[in-house]
Amino acid sequence: MNSLWRMKSYLRPYAVRLILIWLPSLGAVGIGIVIPLVGKEIIDGPVARGDTGALLPLSLLALALGVLEALFVLLRRWFLADAVLGLETSIRDDLYQHLQRLPMSFHGSWQSGQLLSRATTDLSTIRRFLGFGLLFLVLITLQIITVTWLLLQMYWPLGLLVVASVVPVLVTSLNFERQYITISRRVQDQQGDLATVVEESAAGIRTIKAYGRRRYVFGTFDEGALKVYETSMEKVRLSARFFTFLEVIPNITLALVLLLGALAVGSGSLTTGSLVAFTTLMLQLVWPISALGFILTMGQEAMTAADRVMEVLDTEPEIVGGTGVIENPRGHLRFEGAEFRFPGAAEPVLRDVWLEVRPGETVAIVGATGSGKTTLTALVPRLYDVSAGRVTIDGHDVRDLSLPALRSMVATAFEEPTLFSMSVRENLTLGRHDATEEEIAEAVRIAQAGFVHRLPWGLETRIGEQGMSLSGGQRQRLALARAVLSRPRILVLDDTLSALDVETEALVEEALRHVLRDATGIVVAHRASTVLLADKVALLLDGTIAHVGHHHELLASVPEYRALLSSDPDIEEAVR
Repeated sequence: MNSLWRMKSYLRPYAVRLILIWLPSLGAVGIGIVIPLVGKEIIDGPVARGDTGALLPLSLLALALGVLEALFVLLRRWFLADAVLGLETSIRDDLYQHLQRLPMSFHGSWQSGQLLSRATTDLSTIRRFLGFGLLFLVLITLQIITVTWLLLQMYWPLGLLVVASVVPVLVTSLNFERQYITISRRVQDQQGDLATVVEESAAGIRTIKAYGRRRYVFGTFDEGALKVYETSMEKVRLSARFFTFLEVIPNITLALVLLLGALAVGSGSLTTGSLVAFTTLMLQLVWPISALGFILTMGQEAMTAADRVMEVLDTEPEIVGGTGVIENPRGHLRFEGAEFRFPGAAEPVLRDVWLEVRPGETVAIVGATGSGKTTLTALVPRLYDVSAGRVTIDGHDVRDLSLPALRSMVATAFEEPTLFSMSVRENLTLGRHDATEEEIAEAVRIAQAGFVHRLPWGLETRIGEQGMSLSGGQRQRLALARAVLSRPRILVLDDTLSALDVETEALVEEALRHVLRDATGIVVAHRASTVLLADKVALLLDGTIAHVGHHHELLASVPEYRALLSSDPDIEEAVR
């Protein structure tokens, strides 16, 4: 309940509209109660006396009240729709923005399907309760109290019977509420897990087909779907018992009211019109009492959904930008005793890293697989933050710079490029929306990505989710063109050329040499040909920079360096 209550701030922009909602809502409930009383007057008055002249005005009054009630319902829905849809949109926007602020460590530990279900299913559940359930919970409560008071006024013995029938309903509702909240949370969590399986299967469909693992993956999905089914059936059985009870009690009460009411009419204690009005008003309690259980169910789901959403929103970003901005940045990069360890890890991945890269200089980072090369490059744009020491650009600690300012100076092309389900042009200009056609063409030429012009619609071709319609080399070249197009002061190439053939790699490297003359470059390298792009090489051993020097010097004097490149057929040529 606390999580749901905290979302009330999202309703403030709609305060006036929410106040206006209550006018037609209360009006509709009031008219619904008045109409049976008009019916009582018709039966006990004109009908009992046979006065047809007086019948018409009362009938027209009942008709007018019915039309007015329908109009009030229309106004209520119209006012409510904008408020609740706006609330859902606002929460979803905040949730998405918050996800963008959260560090890589958060996204590495959370399943994407869980985040997806919170941003879609859970928010829809909250919207349904706040837009329907909460309003009707209040209206139903008022209707039950008002109608019960009228029933006691009309004929108190039958009124007491109706009041007595409400007690077991309330007791059962409270018991149901406690059980339902546990099952509801379990279903929502299992649906999030299932969404993760679906998303991963869709993204990895090529691998699944290549290894013939369709049945295995389906088995994993089926196991998750079966868990959702079994828990959902448990939820349905609990709801079925509860709603059946809610149907039985009012119907038994109605039968007793008709029986005792008929006896009271026969004895003259109650008029026919009063019995009809009493019965009609009592029937007005059947739906509210039944709906009360439904709304309590909806409320429980909304509370667990709000809990799941706030679980994300309450996660504090570990990486918070400063306010600093570097005017006319040169790109002088320094690692000063930098250390990094993953949360909960006993040993740091990087320790006491000292490295300087001057403006216009390119350094190749060489190290064994898993030595921390990618982690080292991720410290520059603050995808991760140092655990100790610092990283500076032009003498400014990167933690003192605003994140937009920092990341506008640094561009990274990753070994495993991420492309989005949008056009080639949109993917290329992701880091620089104001790029001209000439600049786009130049970036495409440098990355040897001319294949984009042969696609069905050229740069406007949508390349599909994760760029799966392209080869690995094509995806890498597009990602490289995107990084080059952003015109960064610091360009990070994380083994960006690994998927290219020898001929294309040579062309890309030649073009990159011209780009790197005007930028500070960090190149993660595994091959001698890539190392030759750099002015100097930094060897990463045991989590620290062990040697820095020219490629030929390290080959001649550092056995570990030569061993790392020994399997490269180009090493002999590189030595010459």
